[in-house]
Amino acid sequence: MPPSARPVGLPAVDRCLVMGILNVTPDSFSDGGRFAGIAAAVAHGLAMAAAGADVVDVGGESTRPGAQRIPVDEEIRRVLPVVTELSDAGLSTTVDTTRAVVAAQALAAGAVGVNDVSGGLADPGMARVVADAGCPWVLMHWRGHSRDMASLASYDDVVVDVHDELRCRVDAALGAGVRAEQLILDPGLGFAKSAEHNWALLDRLDVLLDLSLPVLIGASRKAFLGRLLADETGIARPPDQRDGATAAITALVAEVGVWGVRVHEPAANIDAAQVVAAAARTRARSGGFDD
Repeated sequence: MPPSARPVGLPAVDRCLVMGILNVTPDSFSDGGRFAGIAAAVAHGLAMAAAGADVVDVGGESTRPGAQRIPVDEEIRRVLPVVTELSDAGLSTTVDTTRAVVAAQALAAGAVGVNDVSGGLADPGMARVVADAGCPWVLMHWRGHSRDMASLASYDDVVVDVHDELRCRVDAALGAGVRAEQLILDPGLGFAKSAEHNWALLDRLDVLLDLSLPVLIGASRKAFLGRLLADETGIARPPDQRDGATAAITALVAEVGVWGVRVHEPAANIDAAQVVAAAARTRARSGGFDD
């Protein structure tokens, strides 16, 4: 399958794009607290870029299952200095937020796009901010805030339902004046979804790719990988030991034409994306692999 469409305003690469996750939070599921300070966060963002990350996605509010909302002023306090410093250093940054005011301030500080896990549902003002900025907007499949999402994981057919609900978010965005070339879709693995739902979505990504918009996959270190890799006693593998499985997911989704992945550790995922791209180029030249 050919690569999905590319959005405006983000780096153009000849492989699956790799977005580095920068959680400026004390309570994220994988690395909460490690980069909560501005200096530590900026250093980690620079390190991810040095490792090859195409974009650094800065988030100041945890979206782990059960997480509580934080005041908007606190989210701005966490995010804005980091976005400013990384952008001033020449990095492409996006802001991971569901709030229009946070997005607007981050874009003014140099962010080049918005990663909205609510797909525009949490804040009706987000569409106007994105339309006015003309920037990329990740619309993730979402059914409710983190504190409630476990109770919302009910589907007739998760692939069809996610497709249809994302189609509605696309229509709403277009109706609000956002251009199609600004939009990126994310099926929201782990958000109001069981492990079985996640695997079903990964197995049938062609259904989402048929929407003819770039698709971003965020599987990095998520709980369904920890359960897959559980030890003989059934204890899930810890988040920081799931990077190998994350890179395997990157290879799988890059092979079917996904535009990008969002990951905690970019290096191995860039390697995986490069291998898939090299294989695709070989097939294009020769119709198959050489001996």
